[in-house]
Amino acid sequence: MTIDIDAIGLLCPLPVLKLRKRLKPLAPGTRVRLLADDPAAIVDVPHFCNESGHSLIDSSDSQGTLTFVIEKRG
Repeated sequence: MTIDIDAIGLLCPLPVLKLRKRLKPLAPGTRVRLLADDPAAIVDVPHFCNESGHSLIDSSDSQGTLTFVIEKRG
């Protein structure tokens, strides 16, 4: 199951805050796809995953839209 979060138009730190809030109630193993266009997200999202113990499964950039797939861990 993958849940989508649209953070287009939100500036740092809002995409990560939205991601953290959405991940909190989810079961481990659930995947979330975050869409963002803030260039800072390319640093912020991997850092958040590293600090919080979640797995960054994939990231890509398509014409300025950043897509991150994060899997919730324990």
